Amino acid sequence: MHTIFSVEDDRDLQDLLRFSLSGFGYDVSLFDTAEAMLAVLETEKPDLFLLDIMLPGMDGIEALKILKGNPRYAAIPVIMLTAKGTEMNIVSGLDAGADDYITKPFSVMELSARINAQLRKTAKPDRIAAEGIEMDMDAREAYIEGRPLQLTAKEFELLYALIKNAGKVQKREALLSGIWGYAYFGETRTLDMHIRTLRAKLNGYADRVVTVRGIGFKYCPQRDAGA
Repeated sequence: MHTIFSVEDDRDLQDLLRFSLSGFGYDVSLFDTAEAMLAVLETEKPDLFLLDIMLPGMDGIEALKILKGNPRYAAIPVIMLTAKGTEMNIVSGLDAGADDYITKPFSVMELSARINAQLRKTAKPDRIAAEGIEMDMDAREAYIEGRPLQLTAKEFELLYALIKNAGKVQKREALLSGIWGYAYFGETRTLDMHIRTLRAKLNGYADRVVTVRGIGFKYCPQRDAGA
């Protein structure tokens, strides 16, 4: 069963979403504020987010940017479900990273269809690979040229975050919050230590984990001799 996190402060609409989406077979968690939803993300992770824009406290666009800026949640689809339906609102939401945008009032049948479409897009293979390195997500196993890599849980998550975004710089703050949690903001020594131990275990592939000074790290599928 797919889990949906919905942030909506209108209680009548919450009831509608709970009733209709549960009827379509989804497990729905409802939140009045974006802050409440983000707090729960430290221990739970959904398959899809529904975000209103006009919320008490943090608005939906700000919450969207936080989600898409965190490697732990960036791949999870976000559908904006809001009364703000001008062309500028829609463009702003999509530019901020929303995967879809639905204006109120809406059809629950259309909403379900849009959710299904996003979930199909994010259906992931059990394995990811990057020229010699393979990772089995279900078994939590990694292989280098077919040989098992003995990684700790955090090293595995770090390598996954880098390979999943191969060629793209991953900021230090995003890696720390996504893998260790918000409490580790500023603890760059933790990240640096795990980068060192990960490189040591990658042997001949160590130089593919490239330091981008002052920003973070990236995984280069081809060795970057100039890094």
